[in-house]
Amino acid sequence: MRFTTEQRLDDGVLEREFTLGEIPGILWTPGSASAPVPLILLGHPPLGLHEMYPRLVARAQHAAADGFAAATIELPGSGDRPRWAVAEQARTDLRRALEAGEPVSDEIIDALILPLVNKAVPESQAALDALLSLPEIGGPVGYSGGVISVGIRLAVVEPRIVAAGFFAGSFVPRAMFEEARQVTIPLHVLLQWDDEGNDRQAALDLFDAFGSKEKTLHANMGGHTGVPQFAGEDAAGFFARHLR
Repeated sequence: MRFTTEQRLDDGVLEREFTLGEIPGILWTPGSASAPVPLILLGHPPLGLHEMYPRLVARAQHAAADGFAAATIELPGSGDRPRWAVAEQARTDLRRALEAGEPVSDEIIDALILPLVNKAVPESQAALDALLSLPEIGGPVGYSGGVISVGIRLAVVEPRIVAAGFFAGSFVPRAMFEEARQVTIPLHVLLQWDDEGNDRQAALDLFDAFGSKEKTLHANMGGHTGVPQFAGEDAAGFFARHLR
């Protein structure tokens, strides 16, 4: 891991951009931490860190106010990373289906999500290796948001992640439902009831499939961008319970 920039935000949070090999990322740490702090790994959709930055930094500042570090890395084929032919073709096929008003087939969903999961999860684990070696970060680790299938795989294979907050708003391959049954960590799942891009029944079926003894579904009225402010406060309370 190599830090490339450093700045203090208005609330004292230290923001550092870094690279991990070819992968860019950002780390935020509380300004007043006197001991190693827990970490929340922030997921995001494959739109690029620059486009997602305003939302990511807001989430990171909330985490820092609760005494947690937060970090994120660029997804494969997104942002400034090299174009990925598999992802580009899958996105093209998805756009074509949506513009034609056709249902999104299982084949398109598999091609869009499964290669991303297979590549992004090991990269996230490598990022955790590097982040947890820093003296200011001590764990435990939570995972928050992003592509839900990436979060599912991480929850299954990464024992350092002890709790996860998912946003039920992305396509999920059928194979991931079986992996969801293997998830046992505490979960906080947010569902926008009228999300125009989300299959509500599939989201409910996925929640039912999770094997966790502690899992909470927070469903709010409204579309994809209509998440109420208190939903973030509920998620913060969830991580406070499980990371402290």
